[in-house]
Amino acid sequence: MIKRLISFVIPCYRSEKTIRGVVEEILELHKTHMDDDYEIILVSDASPDNVWDEIQKLSQDYPIVKGMELAKNSGQHAALLAGYKLSTGDIVVSLDDDGQIAVEDTYKIIDHMYEGKGYDVVYGKYAKKKQSGIRNLGSRLASWMGIYLLDFPKDMEGSSFYAARRFVIDEMCKYTNAYVYLPGLVFRSTKNVDAVLVKHRAREVGESNYTFLRLFSLWVNGATTFSIKPLRLATFLGCLSAFAGVVFSIVLIIRKLLDPSIQAGWASQMCVTLVMCGTILLLLGVVGEYVGRIYMSENHSPQYVIRRHTANDDNDKE
Repeated sequence: MIKRLISFVIPCYRSEKTIRGVVEEILELHKTHMDDDYEIILVSDASPDNVWDEIQKLSQDYPIVKGMELAKNSGQHAALLAGYKLSTGDIVVSLDDDGQIAVEDTYKIIDHMYEGKGYDVVYGKYAKKKQSGIRNLGSRLASWMGIYLLDFPKDMEGSSFYAARRFVIDEMCKYTNAYVYLPGLVFRSTKNVDAVLVKHRAREVGESNYTFLRLFSLWVNGATTFSIKPLRLATFLGCLSAFAGVVFSIVLIIRKLLDPSIQAGWASQMCVTLVMCGTILLLLGVVGEYVGRIYMSENHSPQYVIRRHTANDDNDKE
C-alpha cells in the first residue's frame, strides 16, 4: 500500500477551549493508522479569544501541527481556502474546531473515496444534527440553494466535514475572487462526489458562531457567486409584475366603461404603486449585488490577509 499524506485543515474561531481536544483526537486516530502520514493545519480567523496562543502551543508540542493567523475575520470558507494553500497532502480533510465532529469517522469518509470507481470528494452526512434551530434552518437553505441554484445532485447533502483529493484542492486554490463559497468550488471542479453517514456530537463548550445574518450572508454569497439564476428569477418577476399591471389596467378601463360612475380608488392606486415600486427595488437590489461583486473582484479585494505563521511552518515565520 502506498503511504499517503493526509492533511487536516481546521478553521479556528472562538475555540481556544476546544481546539486542543480536536487535535488530540486526530493524533489518537493516527496511532491506529500508522500507514499514513498526517499534517494538521490550524487557521485562526482573527479570533477574538486566545486561540492563536493555543495554536502556537500545539505547534510546539506536536511538529505535525502548522498554524497561521489571518489579519481580519474573513469567514470560515476563506480561512479553509487559506489552509488548503498551505496543505501538501494527497487527501485533504476539512473539519470544524468545536469538537462536534467525530474525528474517528474520518476513515469512513476516506475509505469511501476508494470504493467502486472512486470518488473525488466525499462529504460526511449527519443522520441527526445536534445544533440550534437557526443553524438547521441555514443548512436547509444551503441545501435548497445548492440543488436549485447551483445544480447540485438532489440527494446531495454537504457538511463542513469532508475529504477531497489533491487535484480538487489545487483547482479550488486557483480561485482568486474575493467571495469564497467552497461547495461551489467543489462542484465546479468535479461532479464525482458522494456522501457517507457520520456521527454528530452535541456541543460541549460555547455556541455556534453562525448567526442568522451570517448564514443569510453565506447563502447570498453562494447564490450570486456561482449562479446567474437569481438574475433570471429577477427577469421573471419583472415580467410577471408588468403583466399584472397591464391586466389590472385593462380591468379598470373595462369597469370604467361599463359603469362611468365608478370613482378612481386611491387605495387601489397606492397598492399598485407600492407593489410595482417594491418589485423594481428588489430587482435593482439583485442586479446591484452582482455589479458590486464584479467591482470588488476587479478591485482585487483579497480573500484573506495572513498576519503570521507558527515557527515550524516553512512559510513566513514570526
